[in-house]
Amino acid sequence: MAKGRELKGRIKSVENTRKITRTMEMVATSKLKRATDRVAAARPYATAIAETIASLYSTELAERFPLLRQPATVRRAAVLLLTSNRGLAGAFNANLLKEARATIARLERDGTEVELHVVGKKGIGFFRYLGRALATSRTDITDRPSAQDATSLVDALMEGFTNGSLDAVYVISSRFNSVLSTPPQTERVLPVTPPEQKGARRDYLLFPSAERLLTELLPLYVRNTVYRALVENEASFQSAQRTAMKNATDNAGDILTNLRRTYNRARQAQITQEIAEIVGGAAALE
Repeated sequence: MAKGRELKGRIKSVENTRKITRTMEMVATSKLKRATDRVAAARPYATAIAETIASLYSTELAERFPLLRQPATVRRAAVLLLTSNRGLAGAFNANLLKEARATIARLERDGTEVELHVVGKKGIGFFRYLGRALATSRTDITDRPSAQDATSLVDALMEGFTNGSLDAVYVISSRFNSVLSTPPQTERVLPVTPPEQKGARRDYLLFPSAERLLTELLPLYVRNTVYRALVENEASFQSAQRTAMKNATDNAGDILTNLRRTYNRARQAQITQEIAEIVGGAAALE
């Protein structure tokens, strides 16, 4: 019955694993709802800021704002990569790391010096393994990113762009299109490219002046872009983890079915053998 005991042990182990993956799936489902609510709340605000900047923008005003500076050549760029602190989310982090390596390779091919800023243990561990120096590394951003988190990430980069030590800033994150579609993307946040105005240009009476409004709105627009990347990246992670844990739970169920069937067959074969041995022993005594 050694094989039967071994199978029972494997069945127990898979049952325990399935309980864990099922629990993680339920937790990810709960967090996904909150994360998608934050995504839905962030998008209208971002759209409103973009439309306001598009309405205020003019070529004459653009020359007065460092954040609108369009450098002739990009000599030095910052790449901000957003990953997760935890795994068990399928190819979520692998796709982001692949996108980051492709972006860095493209920039360096064009002669741009790249400084890398990474959020999340998975990204930090990967690039440290490769031996690449990190300008900054952050693991303190939780599964509920805030506007303060975005400010702490991008303000130093805005200052570097303003004083001319940086010519471009890119953010790499997952865009949350739906639960089944969360592709990685590289978005240039600096210099600010004014959104195209839709429809006829409206004539506003402005108070304070357009210059004063843009002074406040341009940094806010950059911070909001990074905040949106944080919340969409978190929603994408929870979606990926939910899918991965659901697949793991389903696979564990299939394995249990096969193991129980194998165990029952082994037990039946053993019982049959014992009956045959008893019958054979009785016949030998006659």
